Amino acid sequence: MKVSEIFEDEPRQWGLRGNPYLWREMKDRLKETEMPSTPEDLKKLLENTYQEATGHPISEEGEFFIERFEHGGISGGYINQEFWERNGIPMLVERHSKS
Repeated sequence: MKVSEIFEDEPRQWGLRGNPYLWREMKDRLKETEMPSTPEDLKKLLENTYQEATGHPISEEGEFFIERFEHGGISGGYINQEFWERNGIPMLVERHSKS
């Protein structure tokens, strides 16, 4: 199983408009990556992919702007770290056990 498969069902709420674009970019980056054997390893992989895609570690709180994710709207291009730390990554890690 490839890691990108756990990105298929997207969240209903994103927080900021840049988050869905980051979600889809991370899915694309992980399309050839085999699923790690443990949830802990998956979490590390997702956090590293987040940092590679954004230039920001998951531990950096707050919001930041990524120009390539700007597609209009007030919060266009903005990423909310809290969404990823509290919702996005935990949701994806939970899907590990269901895979």
